[in-house]
Amino acid sequence: MSIIVNNITKIYGEQKALDSVSFEVSEGEIVGFLGPNGAGKSTMMKILTCFIPQTSGTASVCGFDVAEQNLEVRRQVGYLPEHNPLYLEMYVKEYLEFIAGLHHIQNVKERISEMIEVTGLQIEQKKKIGALSKGYRQRVGLAQALIHDPKVLILDEPTTGLDPNQLEEIRNLIINVGKKKTVMLSTHIMQEVEAMCDRVIIVNKGVIVANNDTKTLRKTQLENKYIIVVEFDKTTSKTSLKTINHVTDAVNIKDNLWQLEVTGEKDIRPDVFQYAVQNNLAVLTLNKEEQKLEDVFKKLTK
Repeated sequence: MSIIVNNITKIYGEQKALDSVSFEVSEGEIVGFLGPNGAGKSTMMKILTCFIPQTSGTASVCGFDVAEQNLEVRRQVGYLPEHNPLYLEMYVKEYLEFIAGLHHIQNVKERISEMIEVTGLQIEQKKKIGALSKGYRQRVGLAQALIHDPKVLILDEPTTGLDPNQLEEIRNLIINVGKKKTVMLSTHIMQEVEAMCDRVIIVNKGVIVANNDTKTLRKTQLENKYIIVVEFDKTTSKTSLKTINHVTDAVNIKDNLWQLEVTGEKDIRPDVFQYAVQNNLAVLTLNKEEQKLEDVFKKLTK
């Protein structure tokens, strides 16, 4: 196992940020560590990267104890914190050379060139970090986290504040890195989690409330529910729509556009068409939408 966490508790004064948290992350996994603000995500990541000590419990990274062997842990881990701490007056190459020196890296120039290529910094490599966009600053942060070739990459909100194009680029970069390394990341963008992660750990109020792959979580937590979005040419009513088999709720979105909540695995779209015929309605649009990880997240963290 790359990461083993056993009954970790962290207390700040009278506040318990983490409460007997336990989980494992296998080598080569990309795991999403999710939760609402204040749930304990950043605290857990800071413990795993040896920035703060736990109050009780044990944790290890690549077999090294975070409390007893913190220098060895730091050699195994690349860390991008939520607030990317960069020296804005330094040039990109200058900064990466500085980080390489801290890690006593051999063949510095070759390694910096490799990191610039891997993170897509070629066209910005001669600029000062302060002149870079948010997306490119995140790339610099990833480059410094990767430059010493760690076995484990821990990323705290790596896509915060990025535009859709930057977000896609960073996502693809993380996926490529995850082919060779263990990645643990936190984010509030559920679509990114579904696109990137092999497994999801959800923490709420310092306690793990879910730990599974996204498909299993949707199936177990949402009780095989899905959504039908249908638009008719004329008005109908919620009471009438709920007479369709397996429809448990109907919400009028606007005009004649309805959202139907369906329980069970049966595809009821033929039943919706039959309902329309029986009620002298025409179906203008009809879409089936699987419930998303966001729905699981809301259910478990309300």
